Amino acid sequence: MNITRENYRIIVVDDERSFMMLIVKILETEGYMVKGVTDPQEVLNTLESFSPNLIISDLKMPKIDGIKLLETVKKKNADIDFILITAFATVETAVSAIKMGASDYITKPLKSPEQVRIVVDKIFEKQNLIAENIHLKSELLKDMPPLELIFAGMKNIFDEIKSVAPIDSTIILYGETGTGKTLLAKVIHNLSGRKGPFVEINCAAIPENLLESELFGYEKGAFTGALSQKKGKFEIAQDGTIFLDEISEIPLSLQPKLLKVVQEKAFDRLGSVNTLKTNARIIAATNRNLKEMVTEKTFREDLYFRLNVFPIKLLSLRERKEHIPEIANFLAKKISARLGKNIIGISHDSMDRLVNYQWPGNVRELENIIERSIIINNGLEIDIPKRLIDDISILSKQKTDNADSEMSGFNGDIRSIEKKAIQDALRKTSGNRKMAAEILGISLRSLQYKIKDYGIKD
Repeated sequence: MNITRENYRIIVVDDERSFMMLIVKILETEGYMVKGVTDPQEVLNTLESFSPNLIISDLKMPKIDGIKLLETVKKKNADIDFILITAFATVETAVSAIKMGASDYITKPLKSPEQVRIVVDKIFEKQNLIAENIHLKSELLKDMPPLELIFAGMKNIFDEIKSVAPIDSTIILYGETGTGKTLLAKVIHNLSGRKGPFVEINCAAIPENLLESELFGYEKGAFTGALSQKKGKFEIAQDGTIFLDEISEIPLSLQPKLLKVVQEKAFDRLGSVNTLKTNARIIAATNRNLKEMVTEKTFREDLYFRLNVFPIKLLSLRERKEHIPEIANFLAKKISARLGKNIIGISHDSMDRLVNYQWPGNVRELENIIERSIIINNGLEIDIPKRLIDDISILSKQKTDNADSEMSGFNGDIRSIEKKAIQDALRKTSGNRKMAAEILGISLRSLQYKIKDYGIKD
């Protein structure tokens, strides 16, 4: 949840009353809630009742100096930020104060009110970001099943995740559709202790011409319609985790830029000449065999090796059938509560059907069947009709067969059109591949690969 300036509480303490009042006035003008005192003991007396987010204290004061006050406050509440005011501004003083827990320092006399505003606003924004990330993490955890259920039948995988989560190594999750790759990515992020957000992007769901700007952002005027600067997912995920789902679907033309981020932790916004750095932890996921795609030259080998640092293979539901009853019962309670139904469990015959089914769609398919059964159910116990599982099984096979048939024909048409376009471009340029690539709007390397793939003669 965001902290507003109106509820951001600051105590200013300085035995020089006029200077203390000046700081108070500057911060009140900015909209902060400020309490000014001249006695450091009063800070300690009101620590609980006022509950400050930030204390601004003079370094040299009688009875209790700024360093002693800093130590005492931090022992009581380490989350309170601290700024020291010093008329003896030296590098040693600043370093010493920051080592002891101060967030920053300002010098006396003030050069301008802006000196105070900049330092305080920076700390305010930092605390706001921390509060927002705590809120996002709590939202992330809110609907997650217990860990023992997520990893039922996969204890060895849980042990691996606990080992790798605190380390910055790139992770790739392999698993069939519906095995819970997104859920596991969130678990890794939560176990990592990273303070930044969990940012998810599905590489298959975004059109190729938009994916680059989604990942890396763009500058104002980078292309028609770019009316303002936009941060990309890698920038948003700073100090956190970026989850690249369906990584196998990222276009070949974009893979070199992704390789640069994975390899150098650096990227460029579209339309920018400045390279930006990111410390976002990368987790990728796919339901395809990337090694085969490398052999087929549809996925870069160097990118594959950079992503495949710590591979984790998730088990399908049919590989852990003995745990289907506990997973199904958990889903039944969760879904019935959401739908306002009073369900106490799943019938014995229904559970047998669930255990003996092959689950091509894994946990996601199991959840859909249970939800549909609860909707049509009128009793206290869920009865899953055999026809429901049979219907879904047949429908799933028909969809797969139809999709394969349609995709085969579609791909054939696309290849025919693309081959003719390449031949026309080569004819127009008298076989000059570099010029042909420019006409086609692809890289020379991509054109050379396609010429070989289509068997085109110059």
